[in-house]
Amino acid sequence: MRTNQVVKYTLFVSCYLFWVGSGLMVAVGVYARMSKEASAVDSLITDPSIILITVGILMFAVTFLGCMGALRDLHILLKIFAWLMLLILVLQLVAAVLGFFFSGLVLDKASYLMGKAISHYREDLDLQNFIDFIQKKFECCGVRSYTDWSQNIYFECRDSNPSLERCAVPYSCCIQEKKQTIFNTMCGYETQSLKPWQAEDKIHVHGCLDKIVTWGKANLLLLAGIAMGLFLLEVLVIFLAKMLIYQINFIVHKRRLTIAELSS
Repeated sequence: MRTNQVVKYTLFVSCYLFWVGSGLMVAVGVYARMSKEASAVDSLITDPSIILITVGILMFAVTFLGCMGALRDLHILLKIFAWLMLLILVLQLVAAVLGFFFSGLVLDKASYLMGKAISHYREDLDLQNFIDFIQKKFECCGVRSYTDWSQNIYFECRDSNPSLERCAVPYSCCIQEKKQTIFNTMCGYETQSLKPWQAEDKIHVHGCLDKIVTWGKANLLLLAGIAMGLFLLEVLVIFLAKMLIYQINFIVHKRRLTIAELSS
């Protein structure tokens, strides 16, 4: 008598894929942390590399329990795995509900973090490339508007600022013409001193936060589908773990009865 092999190896493969993915997350996080300057993003609330490492380690530990429990039919490990997955599922639901009811606070926090990132734009190459990617992808500039770049000491639009980039914005804010092969990295110079109606021919004047929110609303069905898919996958994994626990306990119980009958 043995457990259902379909249930067993479906659970194992599911956990194994997440286990490998979590290992890659840790590796990427460690590489990002080691390759950047130590003080570059220390003033940010959370370093993205630290988030990757922390989440990766937690996923690695939880999915390892699922892999070993499924492969070796260890009901103790499977019970711990199932309860941890249930806890994670509940926390995700609570976070989603809080995010929905306190969306204003979430946007304010996002605005604050994006502002801090702008102020450290020149201090970390990874952060700089990430901001440039966002601004080019969403055709935006700054958090709420292009004048947010005055939060950075290099771009601050102040007469006493000795920087050559005074009153400028990064090149990623500029409107790129079609089929343009050579890009002018100084295209954003002096644009902060212009009115929006004067600057809109040269740069994107709208902030990235509003553009990202608009993109999220436009792709709400896609994002909801991805979230629902992950939710159902987690529910399936919990169900398989509980199913395997029941089968293991049933087999153990039958063996004990058989031994007791033989002994009598």
